[in-house]
Amino acid sequence: MIQGSLKNTLISEKLHPLFARAFEYINNTDFTDMEPCKIELEGKKLMIIVAEVNGKKSEEAKVEVHRQYIDIQVPITETECMGWRALDECQSPVDSYNSEKDILFFADAATSFITVQPGEFAIFFPEDGHAPGIGSGTIKKVIAKVMI
Repeated sequence: MIQGSLKNTLISEKLHPLFARAFEYINNTDFTDMEPCKIELEGKKLMIIVAEVNGKKSEEAKVEVHRQYIDIQVPITETECMGWRALDECQSPVDSYNSEKDILFFADAATSFITVQPGEFAIFFPEDGHAPGIGSGTIKKVIAKVMI
């Protein structure tokens, strides 16, 4: 997991060949009035999801993992808290892995939390269980899905 500022993405961009394209799009697009949608920038290899989620309490947020994609999560309108737990410490799957949606949920609680402000990002790799959407009200966010 990595947290950083959208003003300083150069080192993070070197971690994956499509990260530079993802950050370029995020930094040059005004998502404020954009409706929820999915945008394919590089086919299924790089997608941008504009989402609005109802904020929840930390104990309600389920830890999730992805096998095929890395998430770059960017809150747009509200501060968002995100939980984290190492995948190898997740012991209680809620259901089986959904390959179509590339997601597996766990009942395990997050072991640590980060606060991500608008103008910041969090990157979650397949080994990072994460519990996003912790906050109040409606949280508008962008999620770049980057195929590993």
